Amino acid sequence: MKPLDLALPAVIVEASPSERMQAHPFGRKATLLAVAMLTIMAAATIAPSLPAIQERFAGPPNATLMTRLLVTLPGLFVALCAPFAGIAADRLGRRRLLLGAVLLYGLAGLSGLWLDSLPAMLIGRALLGVAVAGTMTAATALIGDYFDDAERGRFMGLQSTFVGVGGVVFLTGGGLLSELHWRAPFAIYGLALLFLPAIWLFLQEPSRAVRTQAGPTSTERAPWGLVALLLALATINSVLFYMLPTQLPFHLQAMGEVAPSRAGLALAAVNVTGALAGLAFGRIRARLGAVPIFAGGFGLMAAGYGLIALADGYGLVVTGVLVAGLGLGVVMPNLGTTLLGAAPAAVRGRVSGLLTSGIFLGQFLSPLVSQPLIDRIDFVGTFRTFGLVLAVLALGAGLVTLRRRSAA
Repeated sequence: MKPLDLALPAVIVEASPSERMQAHPFGRKATLLAVAMLTIMAAATIAPSLPAIQERFAGPPNATLMTRLLVTLPGLFVALCAPFAGIAADRLGRRRLLLGAVLLYGLAGLSGLWLDSLPAMLIGRALLGVAVAGTMTAATALIGDYFDDAERGRFMGLQSTFVGVGGVVFLTGGGLLSELHWRAPFAIYGLALLFLPAIWLFLQEPSRAVRTQAGPTSTERAPWGLVALLLALATINSVLFYMLPTQLPFHLQAMGEVAPSRAGLALAAVNVTGALAGLAFGRIRARLGAVPIFAGGFGLMAAGYGLIALADGYGLVVTGVLVAGLGLGVVMPNLGTTLLGAAPAAVRGRVSGLLTSGIFLGQFLSPLVSQPLIDRIDFVGTFRTFGLVLAVLALGAGLVTLRRRSAA
């Protein structure tokens, strides 16, 4: 296996002398990869604690829905704020936005350690969403600025791997900590504050010249039709995927698996195979192209959900989650790489913000879509239905691929 190249591409070497003196290739890439893990940590870390939180705040009649919103409410505020974060990234600078957003992330995430009502905790989760909007948008725009197209694909795959590894660590840790106390997983958010010195030291604001070398020129118009299509796919994918962190712990509980750590391990499984798929993403994209990757990725996610629907025990559920993780591990970097490669440098921050908005809007909508279905047709029927939607997406991408090859 070829060793991972942690050197920056030539585009950064051609920056100004002052930027060359400040550049730290390994530190820069490592910092961006660490920041990327904050996105998976934002929502899913507390997922294993949801049943205990629901029991603790069982009084209000809407406590069931409010408990699930603790995972997905940040997604709504990411969706609302990410477009504005994109404008700020283009006008005020990526680095300044990233520093402020990561600081807010740590403070808002830690608030769950002491807030003692569901409404107050939801406010803290909303502020966490604002922070994620700035963090993800600024980091994505920096990736677009720092790397050319070929290197960007490889780095996005590596980023997907690190997100997967982070998911395994944070979900497993969240499950174990939730057995000590339901508040304990909130302490994990304090890790974000440790990233601030690295952001300050290793991430410099790219000059305008560097930005334009890493993609289409600023005089080109953004491909808004492609942007709209990818935003729709990102939103739908998030609606379907977040069925796992919001509903799988309750599905396992209904199956008799009551230990939160078992739910945490099951949810971590999606990140194991997602990380492996991310390692291979750059080579797969270079060989197949974007549309076939969507076909295969959505197909794997559909198969995984089908296995979960058929499962009569914990082992088959985990198998289904592993298969779904393979699909997610190529779909997510494919969305980002396709958009960043097409976006002109002058609007790359805004396009990154729109992608972030679409992903997290789907995250917020997921329990609002899945919970009524569960109430009507139970967990098994809902996983089956979501799997069929994913199969339709895979079929559509497959037909586009066949049509293009026939035309060629």
